[in-house]
Amino acid sequence: MNNSDRVFGLDLMRAVAILLVVIGHLGWAVGGEKHSLSPVFAFSSFLGVEIFFVLSGFLIGRILVRMFSGDFSVRQIRVFLKRRWYRTLPNYYLILLANIAIAAFLGYEIEQLSKYFLFLQNFAWPMLPFFTESWSLPIEEFAYIVLPGTLLIGLLTARNGSRKIIFICVVLMLVLAGGIFKYLNHINHPTPTIDQWNLGVKSVVVFRIDSICIGAAFAWISIFCAEIWAKSKYLLAGCGLFGIGFYFIGVGYFRLLIENYPMFWNVFYLPLLSVILALFLPLLSGWNSVANLVARPITYISLISYSLYLVHYGIVLQLMNEYLPVGIVSVPIFVAVYLMATFTISTILYKFYEKPMMDRREPREKIVN
Repeated sequence: MNNSDRVFGLDLMRAVAILLVVIGHLGWAVGGEKHSLSPVFAFSSFLGVEIFFVLSGFLIGRILVRMFSGDFSVRQIRVFLKRRWYRTLPNYYLILLANIAIAAFLGYEIEQLSKYFLFLQNFAWPMLPFFTESWSLPIEEFAYIVLPGTLLIGLLTARNGSRKIIFICVVLMLVLAGGIFKYLNHINHPTPTIDQWNLGVKSVVVFRIDSICIGAAFAWISIFCAEIWAKSKYLLAGCGLFGIGFYFIGVGYFRLLIENYPMFWNVFYLPLLSVILALFLPLLSGWNSVANLVARPITYISLISYSLYLVHYGIVLQLMNEYLPVGIVSVPIFVAVYLMATFTISTILYKFYEKPMMDRREPREKIVN
């Protein structure tokens, strides 16, 4: 994509997401589990990934809406998947191999390694302990298959129906299915602690595809309810800020803790957060006018965000904790070296590997014409 085609507001959303993840993990690593700010850092990294889910759903949702209104077929889905896989798989497998090499060098054992190559490390079970930051990638990858595949089934089932209605009905059915799966899990496998929730609900593919679908539902609204979308952008963004404030402060203030309200956490907490984050999309998706001095660093961070996500924790942070931990060096030096190493490696990875791979994709027009 040329820089002229980019939307600054969405670049800003992506940049904020990755910075929340990086700062959250860095703060937790420097401060330790019992530091007074540890909950803030944990929420920061968690919120960053949730933003990625909603944004990804919105972007692929807009592509799929355009596809669905034309010659929607297995061939079109194949081109769509090929473009997505050129975007995600090369980096993932390269960093997976790098993590395997580092683990072997440090003498760590890796269980069920084959699942990582098939994106099954957290499909319907708690996330495995190796390469833990990869938990979000299977959710994305399975959403790329499930969403267009289900749309095709919906189209074949209701051939004479309005494609506009079929699309939103399929997306909302997938959101409902995610809620049902979470409810059944809550009934049969309650998660009474936040650590169990992190591993057994938040990070499990079958419980999280609905977050991508919520983003896709907002993509549909942006296209078919464009006037309302534009007129209500400030109101919705204000509601989104209120919702973030409630999740960050109100949940604790009102003692809506998992020990007291397990059903709220196990069933409603995650999809409600996805809706709250999606409320920022009407404002940000239309924000293009900004000075280059501001746009350039945001665009840069947005461009390398995927590489940043993959290298910042399992590679850079793990090696620094092993060979240059806080204690041997001061906190400011640790932070400076960490950020310099993370951004340098990510930039190199993007420029010489990720972008060349993406440039091999077929033109986007093939999936919308």
